Amino acid sequence: MNHDPARYLPETAPRLWTTLAGAGALVLAAGLFVAPQRAGMNLLLANQFLLGIGLAGACFLAFQAVTGASWSLPLRPVSRALTAILPAAAVLLLVVLLVGPSVYPWMRSSTPVHDPAEAFKHFWLSRSFFSVRTLIYLALWIAMGAAIVRASRREDSSRSMRLSAIFLVIFGMTFWLASFDWLMSLEPHWYSTVFGLYNFSGLFTSGLAAILVFTVWLDQRGVLSHAVGQKQLQDLGTLLFAFSTFWAYIWFCQYMLIWYANFPEETSHYVKRIHGAWGALFLLNLVLNWLVPFFALMTRANKRHPRVLMVVGAGVLLGRWLDLYLMIFPSQVGTRPVLGVWELGGVALLVGGLSLLFLRSLRQDFAAGAARA
Repeated sequence: MNHDPARYLPETAPRLWTTLAGAGALVLAAGLFVAPQRAGMNLLLANQFLLGIGLAGACFLAFQAVTGASWSLPLRPVSRALTAILPAAAVLLLVVLLVGPSVYPWMRSSTPVHDPAEAFKHFWLSRSFFSVRTLIYLALWIAMGAAIVRASRREDSSRSMRLSAIFLVIFGMTFWLASFDWLMSLEPHWYSTVFGLYNFSGLFTSGLAAILVFTVWLDQRGVLSHAVGQKQLQDLGTLLFAFSTFWAYIWFCQYMLIWYANFPEETSHYVKRIHGAWGALFLLNLVLNWLVPFFALMTRANKRHPRVLMVVGAGVLLGRWLDLYLMIFPSQVGTRPVLGVWELGGVALLVGGLSLLFLRSLRQDFAAGAARA
């Protein structure tokens, strides 16, 4: 694999991704002055999507290292390239912090707290503590991700195993807290004890979909030296099938428990999302993230069919975007979904940025491999 993968890609591809990312960035930069709340929400959505893909790449490498798996060796350049986008994804979140009052309602409130039960929440959701925690999360993930990538490139299995075990413990605790901070605090009076696990299930499922899509795309162009066989495709398809079902299980657990308990402070979250125009998107979320991959990947033949895997993987990535959209937007924009220039700018930034960062990281990965050889 000591060759430049870019030679197998259309010459217009980098230009297309650069144009998309640049246009999206310009639109959202203008939006920060014209419509700061909408632009801030779309920046948060793009960040959570990209950061999730990068973290999923690191988790995939870590899981393979701690289990001593060898079947995934041809897939590791793709996972390393996804992990390497973490620093760029973190920059978007820092921008969101700068426009935080437009996104997080508790930052706009100056009402004094008299209820002792709310005192800890008020302390936890103070802007300074919130910012410090965010910087700690990002620093830990970027540092650990970079270390895991270096160990994976050097094929140092013992070091990879140690680093991966440490990373998975740190990630498990910090991502659980980060999910509450960055997403659940958009509705500061709503809470769910399984929200962190729900967000992780979506993160890892979309990460598997991204690995699958990029792997098939690159292998068909000879970038991976056609090292990915039907066995790897079937294993990836099986993992996507399993984790999409895991996502659906957690989705149902969260909904069912809140519906059954019927506490107003909990049900308000779903009332906004299942009534009116939001209801169709609420159901579409379940279709894209579970029903489609469940039925499409039920057979062995489909798990080995590159075109089927590409379509299903792309559908799951769209489902992840919709899932994040439903986490962020209903509490901010009222009774009807919005899809305007700011949302299109966010999608352009996300698609162009992900493709551009992935290709740049992959090129660097192959260059590092060639240098070691």
